[in-house]
Amino acid sequence: MPSSSVAERLRGAVWGSLVGDAVCLGSHWVYDLKELARLFPDGIVGFEPSREGHYHFSKQPGDLTHYGDGALLMLGSIARCGEFSVRDFGERFVALFGSSYTGYLDHATRDTLAHYREFITNHPGIPFDFQQGADDDQPATVTRLAPLLARHWRDPQLPELVAAATRVCQNNARAVAYAQGLAEILRRLIEGSEPEAALTAVAAAMATGGAPESEVAEKIRAALAAQKESVLEATLRFGQSCPLAGSFPAALQAVLAHRHDYAAAILATASAGGDNAGRAAMIGACLGAYLGVGAIPEAWRSRLTAHGFIERELELIVP
Repeated sequence: MPSSSVAERLRGAVWGSLVGDAVCLGSHWVYDLKELARLFPDGIVGFEPSREGHYHFSKQPGDLTHYGDGALLMLGSIARCGEFSVRDFGERFVALFGSSYTGYLDHATRDTLAHYREFITNHPGIPFDFQQGADDDQPATVTRLAPLLARHWRDPQLPELVAAATRVCQNNARAVAYAQGLAEILRRLIEGSEPEAALTAVAAAMATGGAPESEVAEKIRAALAAQKESVLEATLRFGQSCPLAGSFPAALQAVLAHRHDYAAAILATASAGGDNAGRAAMIGACLGAYLGVGAIPEAWRSRLTAHGFIERELELIVP
């Protein structure tokens, strides 16, 4: 196992997730590999600018996608509350995405905001519980789990906390199960487990549950079986699109295929197209938790527009 302290692995999980997201900003959601090659003839090197008409055209290299912006909210909320708070995170979520946000709003965000507005209209004076998110099984919550793990990785209530965090904007049993699976993988990596051992143990534990936990176990085992494939080949087979049934095993396969090289894993998934930012956030969290923050190129970390904010808030969680 790479030599790194627990604190370095906690920082690595958070930085790894956010950097992975930012690397993919300009190439996000380009599914046609021929089109990807036409747009980026020299290949994906990271931090490509968004072109006119692109989902993230309002953003600049170093900015985060909507996934990353949600992760920043989670980081700030936990840092200021000292722990994960459904209400604080939910209020921050509505305040950011429900007002002047100029970035892309995904299905989970749009429907969550609609549920919130409908509730406060029909139930004036009654507090919203922020557990009525969208019926969505895509990479919303899994891309913002790293700050929660940085604070609660030793908490015996971690599965319940992850479920509550998921339901803020994804009131969907499949989304909860995938988030809990990733959280347990991250916890084991933070403790010092090797990636293959962590995935094997989590698959075994989740296989004994009912659906959708058994589905998550099946997808983890599929990633383990594909670890000798190239990231491109595996991603095309699992699926480039957002739903976790494909993006989750594709991300785990990249972790296994490039377990000792954070940058190689991120660029490999970026070059596989589709929802590369969602996969890169998961991959980055896992490899950061395994390798430590020192494995994430400093040049990449320093390029993040939110670099100063991340450093300050993370210091409150991992001093």
